[in-house]
Amino acid sequence: MFGRVAALLNDPMSGLSSLGQRLARAAHRAADLVVPPACIYCRKPLAVHDALCASCWRTIKFIRPPLCDRLGIPLPFDIGGTAISAQAAASPPAYARARAVAHFDGVLRDLVHQLKYGDSHIARRLFGRWLAEAGAELLGQADLVVPVPLDRWRLLKRRFNQAAILSRELNRLTGVAWDPLVLQRTRRTVSQVGLTHDQRRRNVRGAFAVAPGRAAAIRDRAVVLLDDVITTGATAEACARALLRAGASRVDVLALCLVTPDSMINP
Repeated sequence: MFGRVAALLNDPMSGLSSLGQRLARAAHRAADLVVPPACIYCRKPLAVHDALCASCWRTIKFIRPPLCDRLGIPLPFDIGGTAISAQAAASPPAYARARAVAHFDGVLRDLVHQLKYGDSHIARRLFGRWLAEAGAELLGQADLVVPVPLDRWRLLKRRFNQAAILSRELNRLTGVAWDPLVLQRTRRTVSQVGLTHDQRRRNVRGAFAVAPGRAAAIRDRAVVLLDDVITTGATAEACARALLRAGASRVDVLALCLVTPDSMINP
């Protein structure tokens, strides 16, 4: 007892920190009794919150090297070192690099749809962890994370921007600054769902701009543009061009999902 009091007198903050940690652990245990941890998709009981069970986890098609360094798409084999795809060589994007966590399919597609259209943020923390891992190289060189904006009417309807939610989660996990007000849509666009690549490109061409008075926030800074899904890259391209025109030194793209030909239904 005396030793404990002496320790508190010598370093009271350490004692408070330890007490705070014990209280936090007790609060977590109490919360687990009220809302037991479960798989965020199938609700199977788990030992921890914000996770998938083994069965659901195995359905996620994570994107791993070898990758095209520009587009972030999987390559058929590893040639050693940095490589780019024929697609990137033929039509280089305005952004420097793109990375995505996984293919837009199955369980992950359902969870993204729940986030976007179902107002369910249950997967937010898991998505944040995945994005931090997949984008570690980009985020390590970034000054700022900027989410792709929604137009004002879609934002009013949904009441939130899913890309902004994911950007805030990345800020919490990595400490990289974020700013949801840098980019804005200058005109309303139709939904990209069901459009061809050329139609998507025309739909978003010139639809984004850096907000008045926000150019200083990105001038000469390395920006990571964050979105939930990369389909054809048209939106990322339009946003990257707007950021570069306003003075960003570099734009990389980070997304939760990458749409591939076998997952083109309802992106």
